[in-house]
Parts: sequence; structure tokens; C-alpha cells
Amino acid sequence: MTTDVAVGDAVTGAVAEYRPSSGFPTTTELTSATWTTASRGNEPPDAVAITENTVPEQYVPEPGGSIESLPLEPSKYALDLWAAHEGELISIVDARAVGGTTAYNELYVTTKPNEHPTARGGSVYLGYDATNSGILTVQSLIPFSEQPFPQANVGDVLTGNTSGPVEYSQFGGYTVQASILGELKDNGLVREVTRPQKGGELAVATYNVENLSAVDEQAKFDGLASGIVKHLSLPDIVTLEEIQDNNGPAGANDGVVAADQTLKRFADAIVAAGGPRYEWRQIDPQDMTDGGQPGGNIRVGFLFNPKRVSFVDRPGGDATTAVDVVTNEKSKPHLSVSPGRVDPGNAAWQNSRKPLVGEFAFQGKAVFVVANHFASKGGDQSVHGINQPPNRSSEVQRVKQAEVLHAFTDKLLAADPKANVVVAGDLNDYQFSPTLQTLAQGDALTALINILPENERYSYVFEGRSQALDHMLVSRTPRQVDYDVVHINSEFAMQSSDHDPQIVRFQPGNRPASPRSGRGWSSSAGTPRPARQADVARRCRHRVPMIFECAQVHRCR
Repeated sequence: MTTDVAVGDAVTGAVAEYRPSSGFPTTTELTSATWTTASRGNEPPDAVAITENTVPEQYVPEPGGSIESLPLEPSKYALDLWAAHEGELISIVDARAVGGTTAYNELYVTTKPNEHPTARGGSVYLGYDATNSGILTVQSLIPFSEQPFPQANVGDVLTGNTSGPVEYSQFGGYTVQASILGELKDNGLVREVTRPQKGGELAVATYNVENLSAVDEQAKFDGLASGIVKHLSLPDIVTLEEIQDNNGPAGANDGVVAADQTLKRFADAIVAAGGPRYEWRQIDPQDMTDGGQPGGNIRVGFLFNPKRVSFVDRPGGDATTAVDVVTNEKSKPHLSVSPGRVDPGNAAWQNSRKPLVGEFAFQGKAVFVVANHFASKGGDQSVHGINQPPNRSSEVQRVKQAEVLHAFTDKLLAADPKANVVVAGDLNDYQFSPTLQTLAQGDALTALINILPENERYSYVFEGRSQALDHMLVSRTPRQVDYDVVHINSEFAMQSSDHDPQIVRFQPGNRPASPRSGRGWSSSAGTPRPARQADVARRCRHRVPMIFECAQVHRCR
């Protein structure tokens, strides 16, 4: 029952604790309350000022289980501090956005502007033991007709005072429900543009296009095409993740698995944006077996510019046939099928995308590219839940996937230690995770995200934390490696995808392409530079292999 109450009234009533979902802390709420007005006209309490020195650096205790039985220590743990202020008025001043405004009119800000700042104003996530404790969600209690919710990008600031009660949500953690909302200051974040590749460089990009299907609106295709043409500067090869079938999730259980219409619309949009006519290669999955949105039949694939690079087609690849490495005296090691799926029957890929490997020829050199989209993080416990440290149950499958992929790349490099190999895609895990450690074990592959400064190691923003889920790894043979994460989506309220693309440019090593190299390569690609012998065992003083340009200084070598 509701009653006529106003700000300043003192009321009494029954309260209870409500648990939004298993694994999350309880929240205080009124349930079937009977209200009694005790007095009127009281001054509301002052809001508690939250400054950069208020929130503890340590995020949460980690007893190895539930924290609910532990006493709150708000001076020691950030999560305890927010819990202690639940239902209270708090205020923050000049709060910087560390994520773009979401579709649900949420904005993640930081109360600690100097905590792990990215180069562009975000807050980078650097380790399981380094959770960004200053992040707070902002929502609004003000009717949007009176004050529309600010559409912010990373680095923008809610100037002045933002104030309201603190509440907990299982979707995003502790939130200030603002009754006073600061004015948005646009700090002018721009979408990055990477440089074009030089004539002797091969440019390989990776891009998660967020459930792209042929039934999407043209605006989505146009935005993604602009990313390829303008921001990635026309890469030679692009590994694509989250390509859906021709009718997307609307066609659940209808048997449609082909994605030719999806890829054609994408290729057409690139031409319309001023790019060349890209070709594509992919393998249709079995219906409803590779995870993602039900009915979408998500998969990975390749786009490539035939004026710059050739695809080496080797027949026989399908959803269930495993690609192998063929070695004989008559030709260089090559793939048994191209494109081909890596061990698709392995249990590691259950309800998940299977890696796709393709053999390319660039200026007479063979290049092997593996497109990937590892298992999602669905099922993992939240960083702001009651179990600490949270159980990352999905990690088990990704580690197994990394083991399978590592075994394949090991076999390829054992057959040809000088092979040019690029492993790319959405691995759904961090550079410091066991997944990446497994995949890069043995130094045959180098995870390129680690050659960037720490404040640039991200391609995705989740709950205000800039993090690296997408990765590119290369073998030792590529020379003059130049790598870039191109920030065009994850930090913005308006996105073509929720992921940022990445690109690596390099000069392939000297191994000639196999005689079965399809249509050959285009002479318009330019003349290769003279070969440079690089001792990959040598490292600069920042521990970066000397085939790479050290990110800490312009040229460490």
C-alpha cells in the first residue's frame, strides 16, 4: 500500500533483504510495507561525498568462498564501502566516463581518475588481483523528458555534482541512482585510423562484427564497412568473428546454415564505402552446434583483397573434416584442406566456434592464418558477487581450446619452422589468463597485445573496465612486425560492434608458396624489401623480441 509521502517526511515501515539472484549480495528493500508518517518537513541528510581518496584500493576480500559471513570493512575494501552506503545519498564531482553510455541508459564512471587510466580516458583491467575499485555505475531518477540521459563516450566528464542513493544491481554492481545529474562535458574522443600498409607489407586484421546477419539493417553493414575502408585502411586479410547465417536468430531450427548473403552484403558495403571487392572463405557449421544466439549459426571466416593476396583453395574442407599438415618431398608443407577447421570433433569445441585456418600467398610467400572465436564467458561468477575470488568456470573450456590450437600450430611449425603463421580472433580471455599462457607456451607464437604499453592493452569495455579479449599472435618468421589495436567501437555510445578491430602489418619470411597457390599474387602489391636476418632470441632492454618495435621507446634496437 502506498501513502502520501514527500521529501523530508520521517516514516517507519517493514524492510527486508532481497537477493536478486544466486551468487549476488542481498539488497535492502521494502516488501508489503505499511507506512506511518512520523513527522514532516525534516531536512534530508547531506549526501556523503565520495572522492578519489574515499574508495579503498583493494576491491574485496578473497576468502576462497562466500564473503557474506565476513564483517564489512569499508575502510579496507571497495565493495564493502559501497555496501555500507547502500540506500544512502552519495555525491561525486567531475566524474569521468570509463565506458560509453549503454543501450540501457547506464554510464560507468570512475571515482579514482588516476587508477589504471588508459591512454584515451578509460580504466584498463590488468589482472585478476587488480580489479578497478573506483568504478561506479550512474543511472538517473530524473524523467528523461526533463533531462535526457547523457550520451557519453570514454573520457567525457559529468561536471559538477552527481548525487543520489546507492543501490546494487547484479547487472553492473553498485549504482548511484542520480536525482542530481552533472552536465556532460564532451572531451572530443575520436575514432582511430591506422596507417595503410606499405607495398611489401602484408596487413592482417581481425574484427568481431557482433552477430552480423543478412537481415540486419543497412546502417550496421555501412558502419562495419567504414571500419574496414577508413579506419583499418583496407587490410589484405580480415578474420571475421560472429558472422551469422542468412536469416540470423529469427530462423532457429529451420536448417539454414549458409552465410553467403551475409558476406555478400558486407562485401557490397565495403565497395560502396570506396573499398575494393573483397572475396571471402568460410565453412558452414552444422545447424545449432556452434553456440551464440540460437538459430544464428555463428561462425568465423576470412575476407581478403584478391588484388593484394591470393587464397590457396584446397578442396575437401567441411564442418566435420579436420585440417591436417601435409609434408612430402615434392612440395613445401601445406594444408590438407583450405579453408579447414581445426580438429572440429574435439570435445573442446562443444557448443563453440571451431577455428578456421586458411593458406594464403602474398608476393610468392606462403602465409597461414587461423581465425578464432573461443568459448564465451557465460557462467562465470561476477567480480562484484558474493563468491571471492569468483569462479571462472568457462575458463576450463578455453584452456582446452588453447591446447588443441597450440597442438595444431606446433605441428605446422614442426613441419616448417619458418612458416608465416598468424593466429587471430576473439579468444574471450585476457592477456594474463591461463588461456593465453597456454596458447603462447613455448615462444613459438608471440601474443602481440603484450608488446603494447599497459594502458593500451584493450579491445573491449565491460562494466567500465577496458580489457583485452581479442588477440593476434604471430610466429617468429614475419619481419618488421607492426601491430595496432584500432579503437573505433568499444569506447563509444554509438557502435558498429562492441569490439575494436586489430591489425598487424609485416613482411613475410622467405619461404616460397607451395606450387598449388591458386591464382598467384598481384604484381601491384609492390616489391618486397630485402630480407633482414632477425635473431628472435635477442631481446631489447624491455624484454621485447627484437623483431618487434618496442612500445616503450620508438626503436629500442
